[in-house]
Amino acid sequence: MAKKETRIIITLECTEAKKEGKPASRYTTTKNKNNTQERLEIKKYNPFLRRHTVHKEVR
Repeated sequence: MAKKETRIIITLECTEAKKEGKPASRYTTTKNKNNTQERLEIKKYNPFLRRHTVHKEVR
């Protein structure tokens, strides 16, 4: 039997850019859906704001 995929591809989007009227930066990464069911929240660099901001999982 084939092993079921546990890692899925997710998209992270900046939460602070929309408040300031700038374009939102997006990153893609993978997560293990068996270990982490809730939405991922990571600090990443936003080149439009030129600083690190909180990015949340959107899909």
